[in-house]
Amino acid sequence: MSAEASSLPSPQGRGTQGGRAMTPILSVRDLVVTFAIREGVVTAVNGVSFDVHRGEVLGLVGESGSGKSVTGLAILGLVDAPGRIEAGSIRLEGEELIGKPERELRRLRGKRLAMIFQDPMTTLNPVLRIDTQMIEAIRAHENVSEKAARDRARQALLKVGIPSPEERLTAYPHQFSGGMRQRVAIATALLHRPAVLVADEPTTALDVTIQAQILAEVQELAAESGTAMVWITHDLSVIAGLADRIAVMYAGRIVETGAVADVLERPIHPYTAGLIGSVPSRNKRGVPLAQIPGMTPSLAKVPPACPFNPRCPRASVTCRTIMPEPTPYDGARMARCHHPLIEQAPAAA
Repeated sequence: MSAEASSLPSPQGRGTQGGRAMTPILSVRDLVVTFAIREGVVTAVNGVSFDVHRGEVLGLVGESGSGKSVTGLAILGLVDAPGRIEAGSIRLEGEELIGKPERELRRLRGKRLAMIFQDPMTTLNPVLRIDTQMIEAIRAHENVSEKAARDRARQALLKVGIPSPEERLTAYPHQFSGGMRQRVAIATALLHRPAVLVADEPTTALDVTIQAQILAEVQELAAESGTAMVWITHDLSVIAGLADRIAVMYAGRIVETGAVADVLERPIHPYTAGLIGSVPSRNKRGVPLAQIPGMTPSLAKVPPACPFNPRCPRASVTCRTIMPEPTPYDGARMARCHHPLIEQAPAAA
């Protein structure tokens, strides 16, 4: 087990019983995902480790190209050539997923594992009615009558706030607005009350009002069913109101983790502080929007040692020559930084 994996903290106030940590519903350890491209082999996910417990929402945040979406796809076994999972472990309720035959993974997807994509048309078939798609999704995993499956599909649409669900079931995806299509995709993903739901920026393209409604509905539904969620986004304002814990990714690595309130109020890593500072609501009216200087590095040309060092105002020679190790901090937190913004937790006696 890597240093990062061994230093992972347990979430505060969650996943414990009788003073002992409960087994996480999803455990990712030392995950490495590579892609073969013309320039050579690039590492999109590099040694990523985290746990998610039942009913918990983990926010996986970072700029485009940080490896968030690839991590989500890897959890569901959806990394296709030229990509491959090079190393690591992904356990669902203690069961190893890496190396499972595709046939077994298909049985898990949609039932114990589900994913919501940014574009609902990735999930929905444009030439099939909604009832056909939802009923097939139910009967693919459960031996129930078509009537029972239809009743369940209708109730699922009702739960995500779609009015006149019986009428909507007979419609085609193109007859729905973008927000309504996303609600259908969410309802379909939650049909079997999956153990883990991976959501890859599913509300990014929606207007603020619809986004807020869907976030509230997903949070409530996940809490009711005990579903653990990995919510992938670049939007910290979404995570602030939705997630329990946050994992910040940069250039394929997790650079900071902790409870949402702790990370947003007292960031440890300069990159996390830069992300928070660039949120529009944190900037005064009339003042130019704060930005992190530079650009996310190409995964084919990641800087040596700490990959954030060319953009970091606190970078030193050490940052350019030595990769920082994952370090524990007070409040069940972890960060990779030679010059953190807060002091490290004192060593245990």
